[in-house]
Amino acid sequence: MKDVVGVVDWQDGHLRLADSGLESAWTAIRAGLRRDIGARMFDQWLKPVRLGDYCPESQTLDLCVASDFSANFVSGQFGDRLRMAWRSAGVGVREVRLCRAADADGPRLLEIVHIEPTVAPAPQPVVIASNFQPRHGFGDFVTGESNQLACSAAQAMAGEAQPRFSPLFIHGSTGQGKTHLLHAIAAAFSGHSPAAPVLYMSAERFMMEFVNAMRANETMAFKARLRAARLLLIDDIQFIAGKGSTQEEFLHTINDLIDAGARIVVTADRAPQMLESIDPRILSRLAGGLVADISPAGLDLRLAILEAKRAVAGDPPVPDAVIDFLARSIRSNVRELEGAFNKLVAYGQLTGRSIDLDFAQGMLADAVRANARRITVDEIQKACAAHYKIDASEMRSKRRARAVARPRQVAMYLAKKMTPRSLPEIGRIFGGRDHSTVIHAVRTIEQLRESNPDIDADVRALQRLLEG
Repeated sequence: MKDVVGVVDWQDGHLRLADSGLESAWTAIRAGLRRDIGARMFDQWLKPVRLGDYCPESQTLDLCVASDFSANFVSGQFGDRLRMAWRSAGVGVREVRLCRAADADGPRLLEIVHIEPTVAPAPQPVVIASNFQPRHGFGDFVTGESNQLACSAAQAMAGEAQPRFSPLFIHGSTGQGKTHLLHAIAAAFSGHSPAAPVLYMSAERFMMEFVNAMRANETMAFKARLRAARLLLIDDIQFIAGKGSTQEEFLHTINDLIDAGARIVVTADRAPQMLESIDPRILSRLAGGLVADISPAGLDLRLAILEAKRAVAGDPPVPDAVIDFLARSIRSNVRELEGAFNKLVAYGQLTGRSIDLDFAQGMLADAVRANARRITVDEIQKACAAHYKIDASEMRSKRRARAVARPRQVAMYLAKKMTPRSLPEIGRIFGGRDHSTVIHAVRTIEQLRESNPDIDADVRALQRLLEG
């Protein structure tokens, strides 16, 4: 390469920087370096660095510093970062040379200090491992009222057309299908864009890889890998809480990807505003797209999920009574519900035993006990008051009008059937009444359920509401 005079004119085969696009790339690179190493270190060592000449034939760029000492320090401490940054910028720079300007007052010959060639003659693509599970597709994700919005948003995020929102934030308790949707998004997106890099990882893995990259002085490679993704999927973002440097890097990653038009999907066990110890800037970014929740599956959805599994399970057959028992007994989450079904079918297939209700109750006794939610008398009172459209305080009042007394009797009946409370305890909660009043209410509702279809329907509806 020839020695060069001047940095703004086309001379001796060198390009005027204002026409090259290198200035905008250098501005972005400087901002990234300042974030990476901190403002104090950046201002002392890298802020004085200036763009020098660029040769389009050899694709070599000069970076100018004020002294030999500065050049040696910058080369030793930040050489790898500079090489990776220019490599990732994609502006045709194949070699970077760190140089000392002999005279800061005017263009003079540049003295080469040293930086290794930055990239191979042909750009190498960033390889991203697609470790999602294609078997978890949208086709086997059963939808209902509790997860319909999340599923529809996920399908839009995975579609061929650019979604109108990004990021997509899906939240819900454990085992409700968040991870299933992440895998389904990845599989569907890769189906129509097989060459587009997809990156799926948990928040814990994100932290681990970032820490390892810092220890190995390979943070620029880590950043390049993430920023090459066209679809980034992060599971259980709540586990990134409290990790300052990791949160900072995550924020810059999602900002860069959103600016580049990439798609981002994040899951958590809570809504963004409920996440603690997470940078408010991250929460603002995540909430700026679309937030969709997955509520616990109701009885109808649990039945639909079990029906879908029964349709492909094969022998031995699972009778309706067992399906109903499972749907009513395993309410904690969908994962446990599917696990209970799989356990029954697997045991039946391995032993040749037919599956009936007694068999299911015996096999799943522990799971049923673990899922038994402690329903409170207060919940029952509020549910009955809402159902019959009276004020909840009427459950404890002394009024005996039929419009109040009948709902109160239904609530007492349900309290006896659905809670471990004794009759005297129930009486005291219902305004200090005697246990004999509770006995009378229970017997009255039992008789009315046999003779009055409306009362029986009310009780069944309230039981489903409280159980589901």
